[in-house]
Amino acid sequence: MNTERPSNVSFFDFIGGVQLLQGENTRTAMPVLLIGVCVSGAVGNLLVLLIFIRDFRNGKGSEVKALLASLASTDLVILLLCAPVRAITYYKQTWTLGSFVCSTTDWFQHSCVVAKTLILAFTTRAKHTLIPSNATGGLHNPTWIHGALAFIWIVSMMFPIPQMLFASMLPYGRDNICVSEMPACASDFMSLFYKIYPTATFVVPVIYTVAYYTKTLHTAVNHAPRPQHQSKVILVLLCLSGALGLMLLPEWGTFTWIRLGYSRPPVGLMMFAQVLLYACSSLSPVILMTMYDDVRQGLISIWFIGTCRSKKRVPRKKCPKTEGNGAEVGANAVTNAISPGNEKTFPDVEHFWTGRRNTHVEEDQDPVPWEREEKML
Repeated sequence: MNTERPSNVSFFDFIGGVQLLQGENTRTAMPVLLIGVCVSGAVGNLLVLLIFIRDFRNGKGSEVKALLASLASTDLVILLLCAPVRAITYYKQTWTLGSFVCSTTDWFQHSCVVAKTLILAFTTRAKHTLIPSNATGGLHNPTWIHGALAFIWIVSMMFPIPQMLFASMLPYGRDNICVSEMPACASDFMSLFYKIYPTATFVVPVIYTVAYYTKTLHTAVNHAPRPQHQSKVILVLLCLSGALGLMLLPEWGTFTWIRLGYSRPPVGLMMFAQVLLYACSSLSPVILMTMYDDVRQGLISIWFIGTCRSKKRVPRKKCPKTEGNGAEVGANAVTNAISPGNEKTFPDVEHFWTGRRNTHVEEDQDPVPWEREEKML
């Protein structure tokens, strides 16, 4: 990179991806990698959303599923709106998307990342059982989910506001670069803020969520009377929380390190942290599809529906019309259905229909001989 921190600012960082990098390999490899992660993750999150929507329409929804659907929606937004901006920036090596995108791209991405962390933290208070259709109050009422999601997004959008305030476009030759620079006069207050911000929105929620599900899983396995289904759901949420904490740690680490005024981390570490951020959004649907039984069954159902619709319908054969005794028609149908070509028949069935065809009654065994005598007279 060919830029240095100005003397009148306390920190200087690129927005929307590292810019002014040297080398064609980076310019080609990073966009291809980000696009691949974006496409695969978007497909996975779309499938998860379709499965959850199908479950709610069939009356199989739950509070945890509602929050996990919100998590998949957030991941989808990150992959479709935030990742392409970084891919374009790495390819162009300068900023070409205008001042509005420059001032809002980091704010929007941080809002989505904080929302993901808080959504997983709120799953600790959600019910894993199905939501009854006549739920009226308490935590069984799904309206508390709407309030929780509104609170999550309001908090998530308020915390990263400094990302929008300190973003600006700077001329660099005939091009522009998008940077975040904080004046030295605000360094004392913002230094305190950038210590509270990652702690409140990442460290505390992740530690609380992982500790809660670890303890709950231990209790469910060792003390619950029927722990199979509950422990599986808890294990899924624990894996989601652990993966989020590990994969977002480099991004939060480099972000906080730069804004506290320390020396700039290596460029390779910053790029690796950004790739891990988007890979985290692509890994979540993989965890759900492989470990969550309801999502896996829903995926199988969607697969069968798609394959069955693509096949042509086989025309039904009409039954041949026959005349005569209904018993004989039934006997012929059973015989043809069970043994084609009349090569093999069941003896009991054959004896039954043969007895039905033999309507001749011997005179000694006639139960009503007087009727036969009257006809003879």
